[in-house]
Amino acid sequence: MYRVIELGHIVAGPTAGLILAELDFQVIKIERPGTGDISRNLSGQSSGSFPYYNRMKKSLTLNLKSDAGVEILKKLIESADILIDNFSSDFLKKLQLDYEKIHEINPRLIYVTIRGYRSNGGVERKSLDYPIEIDSGIAYMTGLKNHPMRVGASLVDMFSASMAVIGIYKALLEREVTGEGKAIDSSLFQSAMFMIGQHIATYQVTGKDMDPINESGFAWGIYDFFNTSDGKKIFIAVTTDDQWVKFSGLLGISKDYMDKYRTNRIRFENRDVLIPDLQEMIGKYDSDTLESLLRREGIVYSFLRRPWDLLNDPLAVQFMNTVNFSGKKMYMPPVPVSEKRVEFVPQLGEHNVEILKSLGYGDSEISGFIRDGVI
Repeated sequence: MYRVIELGHIVAGPTAGLILAELDFQVIKIERPGTGDISRNLSGQSSGSFPYYNRMKKSLTLNLKSDAGVEILKKLIESADILIDNFSSDFLKKLQLDYEKIHEINPRLIYVTIRGYRSNGGVERKSLDYPIEIDSGIAYMTGLKNHPMRVGASLVDMFSASMAVIGIYKALLEREVTGEGKAIDSSLFQSAMFMIGQHIATYQVTGKDMDPINESGFAWGIYDFFNTSDGKKIFIAVTTDDQWVKFSGLLGISKDYMDKYRTNRIRFENRDVLIPDLQEMIGKYDSDTLESLLRREGIVYSFLRRPWDLLNDPLAVQFMNTVNFSGKKMYMPPVPVSEKRVEFVPQLGEHNVEILKSLGYGDSEISGFIRDGVI
């Protein structure tokens, strides 16, 4: 089993650790004694952050301001395959643990950094998910012209972590040949640019500025929300002319009306008339009846849901894992390619003794670490 050390907090680093833990890597999360990861103490809309991003990991508390704590970290580095570093660039340097020193301790170790911007030898510029969305153009394309908006999830953090994991797998394959580890970097800004790259390419093709997606609409004439008679919102996507014929049939639209909007180009250019007409027709159907008709004809649709509504959907819950957190049974979506199982969220320092013994420390030494505030 590959051993991973996670020096991460909040979302990006912990997400990389989570993905690896779900894929059966042994992930050891280093936390500050007494308080732990800052996300352990978040409240309100962020109160689920720690249990979600840190399940299936082992928690080791280490006081890295102490010499003994740094020595324990060095022993961990010596025993590990991967080190994930999501802290500021000077954190490990202050401990005299830059990449050169880490490579000297363990030449096979893969050292992964996840930060706001890749410095390329310059001064690091710190950042966070939302500022990166703003800087990369994601917030502009997501919102309206005068109202840029954040995506409703920590998309950049999580995507950067996913890119880091891809880099880790590549480095592991290379290590099989070279016998050496390497340093890899997954910056939030570069990851965001990759996600928004389609619009960068489109501008170069057309030479024209673009409105935000939610301002200008999409490439299809019928790609919008409608209201049902029982008060639900449904998004319907009619993306081909053949689908338009089927859609017209299920709504009982006359042949003349159907022919009037026969091509997607015509439907797109006349959305201001077509969409209100369709709303009047669709509004006569309750959600169950409309869903049955759309499924029968193979038309793509989705009812508007809030994230917690998924807990009442048997299909969605089927894809979730049971997670034990502080005596409470919860359901959380796993990495899609991982195994279904019961998962746990570590208590702060829960695995201190187990991990220290695996490094060769005895009971008396561990007792001394506890007494001296090292762990």
